[in-house]
Amino acid sequence: MLNYKKQEKMKVLVIGETCVDKFVYCDAKRLSPEAPVPVVNPIKSLQNPGMAGNTFANVKALAPDATMASITQKQKITKTRYVEEKSNHMFLRVDEGEKFEGRFTWGPFADSSIAEADIVIVSDYNKGFLSNADLKEIARKSKLSIIDSKRKLTNDIIEGFTFVKLNESERNNNPDLTTDNIITTLGKKGAEYQNILFESPNPLDTIDVSGAGDTFVASFIVKYYQLQDVRSAIKFANRKSSEVVSQRGVAIPTYEE
Repeated sequence: MLNYKKQEKMKVLVIGETCVDKFVYCDAKRLSPEAPVPVVNPIKSLQNPGMAGNTFANVKALAPDATMASITQKQKITKTRYVEEKSNHMFLRVDEGEKFEGRFTWGPFADSSIAEADIVIVSDYNKGFLSNADLKEIARKSKLSIIDSKRKLTNDIIEGFTFVKLNESERNNNPDLTTDNIITTLGKKGAEYQNILFESPNPLDTIDVSGAGDTFVASFIVKYYQLQDVRSAIKFANRKSSEVVSQRGVAIPTYEE
């Protein structure tokens, strides 16, 4: 088992692309006579930090005393989801600002931030901010790290990370990965690590899965840092993920002593 020195205030660094997650809840009662699309009346809108920003918010909720830092892109990305209010069915999503220039830059700030962090979380949405070489170097320089990535991965990219989180579809799309640091989330079934299935206890009704992966990553790595026990950390992450998918929009888990 890895042995990291515990501190009263953990230092957490989140690296990756961020966005604004916006949800517009609408009343849709009829189809347009001009095209087979709904005519909607917006009722309310909510917005939250998304992608790496949501991971950051999850860590802060679960470890309110943690010292937090982030490295992300300068340009604003907005994801707007239009949702039928009664059914909670999303019928349209509009993404703005995804084509941006500028990427992760190595220098004194990045080097010192990684070196000083007790935990480094990489939320890699494969939009050009991080390169394969960046990922390898971040893993090499980190004490305790976890990556949640949407790109095509290879063993040499992920082998330096302490943990790698993939969902079931991402794992199936990366069949050649053979490292033993992969945690695969399986929705209501729970999560798998080193061929062991950790079932979700008493899964709640699933209303909205937006941001559930971010919650799993944040919950797992915070609890692992505190307890140094993979099994307990996965069980905790399963429980917190089940908690947020039972709510609308991008939800944040509740703090526990």
